[in-house]
Amino acid sequence: MAKAAWVTGGASGIGAAVARRLSEQGYRVLVTDVDVTGGERVAAEIGGFFQRVDVREPGDSLAAVEAATHEFGGLDLAFLNAGVATGFGLEEGFSPEAYRRVMSINLDGVVYGAHAAIPALKARGGGDIVATASLAGLTATPFDPIYGANKAAVVGLVRALGPLYANENIRVNALCPSFAETAIITNVRDALLGAGVPLLDVSDVVAAFDSILAGSGTGEAWFVQVGRASEPFAFRNVPGPRTPAGDKAPSADASVQANLGEA
Repeated sequence: MAKAAWVTGGASGIGAAVARRLSEQGYRVLVTDVDVTGGERVAAEIGGFFQRVDVREPGDSLAAVEAATHEFGGLDLAFLNAGVATGFGLEEGFSPEAYRRVMSINLDGVVYGAHAAIPALKARGGGDIVATASLAGLTATPFDPIYGANKAAVVGLVRALGPLYANENIRVNALCPSFAETAIITNVRDALLGAGVPLLDVSDVVAAFDSILAGSGTGEAWFVQVGRASEPFAFRNVPGPRTPAGDKAPSADASVQANLGEA
């Protein structure tokens, strides 16, 4: 039986490129997006099928997984890729409506997508969730702080979900590309090139996605940077708790203690 994949933001850019690669690898692919024309075109090209999904709506993600299960008999992979550029800070251009829109697409969309996909992956005996974050989620992003905040949240979510679902044979990882040659950078492309920032080819991001699937890790954030081999970002643990000399340290569950930090 062919494996089944669900790709959000699949009408263009990284989502479309990954959908094509998955089809080449024998997956049956559900392409979802708010761009109906582009999504239908990609789905027709790869022999998959399209469903309109607004990732801000939890019911849309649930309906997508239901459709994939009906069409394909199950779900093995969810690529939660839908995202938008932010382009404003906390002063000029800021409004609660604009803020909620980008946070809802870039963060809530991953939460709702994972919530919808996990039961289907469990029913399959395991599978993969890959969420598109960004290098902006691994470092300070003063030129776009709201974007940095939602992408850092995606990284934090993935790092927590990985160990949480490891015993269910569900791997959860993040794809963290630098600036790639896609429509999301349209408004800043000239500024990036003028500043000498090299742009990733989308094929480099797809190759990193392949590396994630080929790996065995979970809860990892794979950086994708021009001229470098993609690999999981090496996070350093936070400093761990210490007790005054002579005091008995409180006991803690080993799995919890392991995440409390370095001694």
